[in-house]
Amino acid sequence: MPIVAQSTETTDWVSRFADEVIEESERRAPGKPVVVASGLSPSGPIHLGNLREVMTPHLVADEIRRRGYQVRHLISWDDYDRYRKVPAGVPGVDETWAEHIGKPLTSVPAPKGSAYPNWAEHFKAAMIQSLAELGVEFDGISQTEQYTSGVYREQILHAMRHRGDIDAILAQYRTKKAPAKKQQRKPVDEAELEAAEGSGAAAEDDGSSGSAGYFPYKPYCGNCEKDLTTVTSYDDDSTELTYSCTSCGFSETVRLNEFNRGKLVWKVDWPMRWAYEGVIFEPSGVDHSSPGSSFQVGGQIVGIFGGKQPIGPMYAFVGISGMAKMSSSKGGVPTPADALQIMEPQLLRWLYARRRPNQSFKVAFDQEIQRLYDEWDRLEAKVADGTALPADVAAHSRAVRTASGELPRTPRPLPYRTLASVADITAGHEDQALRILSDLDPANPLASLDEARPRYDKAEAWINTHVPADQRTIVRDEPDTELLKSLDEQGRESLRLLLDGLAGNWSLDGLTHLVYGVPKVQAGFSADATPKELPPEIKTSQRSFFALLYQLLVSRDTGPRLPTLLLAVGQERVRHLLGA
Repeated sequence: MPIVAQSTETTDWVSRFADEVIEESERRAPGKPVVVASGLSPSGPIHLGNLREVMTPHLVADEIRRRGYQVRHLISWDDYDRYRKVPAGVPGVDETWAEHIGKPLTSVPAPKGSAYPNWAEHFKAAMIQSLAELGVEFDGISQTEQYTSGVYREQILHAMRHRGDIDAILAQYRTKKAPAKKQQRKPVDEAELEAAEGSGAAAEDDGSSGSAGYFPYKPYCGNCEKDLTTVTSYDDDSTELTYSCTSCGFSETVRLNEFNRGKLVWKVDWPMRWAYEGVIFEPSGVDHSSPGSSFQVGGQIVGIFGGKQPIGPMYAFVGISGMAKMSSSKGGVPTPADALQIMEPQLLRWLYARRRPNQSFKVAFDQEIQRLYDEWDRLEAKVADGTALPADVAAHSRAVRTASGELPRTPRPLPYRTLASVADITAGHEDQALRILSDLDPANPLASLDEARPRYDKAEAWINTHVPADQRTIVRDEPDTELLKSLDEQGRESLRLLLDGLAGNWSLDGLTHLVYGVPKVQAGFSADATPKELPPEIKTSQRSFFALLYQLLVSRDTGPRLPTLLLAVGQERVRHLLGA
C-alpha cells in the first residue's frame, strides 16, 4: 500500500508536482505505477541542457517513490531519428560522415576509435554512465527496437487510417515562415543550453505530402536507408504502401502491416507514445510555448490515440560559465560527464533541484565553481544544525539521497577552493598534497588522501582542465633579491613579524590569523582587533602586504589564499624565499 501521508517538505516545487502527478495518476490509472517520461536524442553529445529533461521528472519520480508509490521513469532514446548533420568538434568524426545524413542514428557508424557499434550507442553510453553517477533510476526504451520489432504496428496503422484528422490538426499551425534571421552564435561559456523538442525534431517535416496526399509516416529507403522518401500511394484495407526515394531513386511497394523500416513523424510519434505508455508527467523546453510546437500540437493529436496529454511544465535554459577556458578538444557544448569530472554528483543534483523548472541557472566551469561549493558547504552546515529553511532542506535532501539511499560522499569534505589550491601548487604530487592538507588542522590530520576523495580529485581535475596555464601557481625556486633589497623598513618589519609567527601558527586557522594580523600590529593595534575596531586604511595595508607576499612567493600580485599557499610551500622554503 502506498504511504498516503504528505511529504513534510511541502514548500518546494518537487513536492507540489508530486502531489499533482499522484492525483492525476489515480484519476487516469488507479492502482497502476505512476509513469513519468523523458526523451533524449543521441544525435551527438547529450549536454547539460538536455539533462534538465531527465532531472525534472527524476526528482518528481523520486519524491513519489519516497511516499511509497511505484513509479516508472521512462527515458525514450530517440535513436531511430534521422541523422541530421555532422556535429562540429566531435573527435573521430570528419566530413565523410555527411554521407549518412538521413539515415537512422543506429545506422550511422560510431566515431573512429569508439568501442560502440553505432553513432547512437556511442553517445548513449556516456549519458547512461553519468545518470548512474547521479543516482537516476530509469527504464530505457530504444525507439529503434520499438519500431523495427513491430511494437508500434497497430499505432502506425491507426495513424494512417486517421491521417485526415491528423492533417487537419497540423494544418491549423502551418503558416508561411518568414526568412530566418542569421544570428551570431554565442561563445559556449555564454550560451544557454536548451533541450530540443524531444528528439530535436524542430526542423522535421510534418509528414509525407506528395501528390497522393498527407501521410504521417516516413519509410526509411530499402536501398540507401535514408528517410528522403515520399509515399506515393496507400490502401487502408490491404495496407499496401508505395514510396519512392528522392535520394537514390529507389521505389518499392510493401505491406505496412508487415513492414518495420520507418517511423511516425515526430509531431505524431510523441503523442502516440504518451498514449501507448500512459505517461502522466513529462516536461518540455521553453520552445514548446510557441504556437505549433510539438507539445502543443501533441496535446490535440494524443486524443486520436485514445490518450491524454501529460502534465508538462516548461523548463528554462541552462547556462554555462567558463567553458571557453576548457583545454579539451571536444569543441562542443559541455555534457554531464564534463560537469561530473569537476564536481561531485550531489552538487550537480542540487543545481537542478533548487531551482523551479521555469527558472534558468548556470553550471560553472570557471572560478564560480568555488563560490558554488562554498554555498553548498554553508547549506550542509545549516542543515546539520537545523537552521536551514524548509525549501533549502528539501533541495539538500534531494541532492544527497534518493529513495534508494544516500549517494557516496567525501568522508572529509574540505573546502573546494583549498583543495584546488593544493592541487595547483603540488602539481600531482600526492605525498605533498597529503602533507599540506594534514597541516590544515593539526589536531585532526588526514590519515590518507582518500579521506578527501572524490572531492579532491574533482578539484584537481578542475585545475588541470579549466585553469589556463598562465593562471597556474608556480612557486619561486630562489628569493627575489632585487625586491627584498628595495623594501623600506616597514616592508622588512612586516616580513619579520610574519616569520617570527610561523612556527607558532602553523595551521590554516593560525596562519589566517597571522597574515591578517601583521598589518594590524604594525599599525599599533592588537592582532585580534575586529574590523569595527580598525580604521579603513588597515584594509589597504593588508592588501599591500598580501601583494608583497605573493610577489616574493609566486611572482604575481595574486594567487591561492595565502594561508593555504604558505602551508603548501612549507616553513623552510617560506623562510628562504622571504629572506630569513
